[in-house]
Amino acid sequence: MIEPILLSTARISTFNQQCLRTNASGFFFERDKRLFLVTSRHVMLDADSEHFPDRIEIELHTDASNMAQSTGFSIPLYRDGQSLWHQGNDATGEIDVAVIELHRAALPDSMVYRAFTPEHLLQPDDRVEVGSSLLVVGFPLGFHDQLHHMPVVRQAVIASSFGLRFQGEGYFLSDARTHRGTSGAPVVMRVAAARAERLGDLPWLLLGVHSARLDVGSRDLELDEALGLNCTWYADILLTLTER
Repeated sequence: MIEPILLSTARISTFNQQCLRTNASGFFFERDKRLFLVTSRHVMLDADSEHFPDRIEIELHTDASNMAQSTGFSIPLYRDGQSLWHQGNDATGEIDVAVIELHRAALPDSMVYRAFTPEHLLQPDDRVEVGSSLLVVGFPLGFHDQLHHMPVVRQAVIASSFGLRFQGEGYFLSDARTHRGTSGAPVVMRVAAARAERLGDLPWLLLGVHSARLDVGSRDLELDEALGLNCTWYADILLTLTER
């Protein structure tokens, strides 16, 4: 039995033409019968590190009875000099979340996946408290089940007041052990039993998109351990990025 949450996430490889650049994580989001791949914006473009890929490739399952069966699916990031992906912005600047639409006609007919929807986003009656248990589903350092092409899951907890923009930015903090390659992973929380039935076999609240580890510039690298805190951008930005 494959847990459906593991089918919501895809391993991303970024390329400049045929040159592999980085590995990252992404997940599927469905709205009004349109399908999107969500990841961190810095996966698509990061000027600070001179990261300018022109395409990405994701790994897709193609046989529900054999999870070892997969195929690579290439997605161009630009057409005629214009980006095909969209990133979020707010009053404080750029949000580290990006989406790109996947055209269903180009996808394998036998593709096996699960997608989050607007129903998986926080609703007014949902209660999220500091210290709540979370899961981060992704591919740390590209590590995964290479036979069955499955992500791994890390435990996390909410480390700042949920709903309050930390430092005025559009993210909250999570306490988790994360690595490069986890960028773009969905950060989820199990829903209450009363709501689980409405969400079918994916009974999770999509709270955010993992972005990066945080650190303190004054930390003594010899005496002080890394904080182990991460910024997770609020997932409600997806409603803006997936509007027609």
